[in-house]
Amino acid sequence: MSWNFQEIEDTVQQEAKYILDFQRLEAFRTKYLGRKGLLQEIYASLSSLPHDQRPLVGKNANDLRNNISAIIETKQKEIKGKQAQAPPDTDITIPGVASTIGHQHILTQTIDEICGIFEGLGFVVQEGPEIETEFNNFTALNIPVDHPSRDAFDTFYLELPDPGHQGRYQLLRSHTSPAQIRVMQKNQPPLAVIVPGRVYRPDAVDASHSFMFHQIEGLLVNEDVKFSELKGLLTVFCRRLFGEKIKMRFRPHFFPFTEPSAEVDISCYICDGKGCSVCRRKGWLEIMGCGMVHPKVFVTAGYPEGKYKGLAFGLGVERITMLKYGIEDIRLFFENDVRFLEQF
Repeated sequence: MSWNFQEIEDTVQQEAKYILDFQRLEAFRTKYLGRKGLLQEIYASLSSLPHDQRPLVGKNANDLRNNISAIIETKQKEIKGKQAQAPPDTDITIPGVASTIGHQHILTQTIDEICGIFEGLGFVVQEGPEIETEFNNFTALNIPVDHPSRDAFDTFYLELPDPGHQGRYQLLRSHTSPAQIRVMQKNQPPLAVIVPGRVYRPDAVDASHSFMFHQIEGLLVNEDVKFSELKGLLTVFCRRLFGEKIKMRFRPHFFPFTEPSAEVDISCYICDGKGCSVCRRKGWLEIMGCGMVHPKVFVTAGYPEGKYKGLAFGLGVERITMLKYGIEDIRLFFENDVRFLEQF
């Protein structure tokens, strides 16, 4: 796919002339900078372009994004300035009617922040369906029916037959990892994707559990990928999200779709690792799981056996948000209490 950046720039400038209020400005921002906007579509197409074209297209896309961001900032100031100037015939003594202007939910803000960090590291944001096949959700990820780890990923089954006849029913995905299979079946390495989305598990709702929550899955595949690169990647991510003073540790763990696998901890940013109520006096906070993609996952996705290596990681958005902002009850995210939402 080719992009005519001069034509896009001309269209952007023309549309900017007709932005007279915040409603049109938001529509303009969503069209070009939203998660499903034109810029995201351009970035997603980079993996399908010839290697010699990618740097130029990437540079042009970044320049376009900077220009659009500048236009949005300028328009925001212009609209606020016009709104501040009351017409001559306005009776300012009459009580006004306050209008409430909404803003992004704190979880959406966290998702965008995390995805933005990985986009800056060369990843492309992808999305997968919330209704998945049993094959993609379990079998393709090296979780057969009789595997003990399947209990930890149990989910809600639907009375909808699997169209691929690889499982009995479809279900609500219990993690965002099935997107790995879908991405690899459609694309050849090298590839680097980040997949945010809602997931479902039949957990009893309490202060730290919910039957619906959000995850972000990361996948990088190439012919020569090392565990040291995984550690370096996640170290950069954690320092950009939590601050440069953060310390990290990797603990051996088990995940059926990665081998070797690890849990990632960061030093508590509240007490600097000394121990407090947030970290339960341990000095460390668990934030994500990671590992090298299991060879069986590559075979299931249709890649030649032994040709590629990859790294994968996954994190819970609610957990990251609770740790970063000191929120103690996951239910607050979904109760729609304006007193809570207005704090962020």
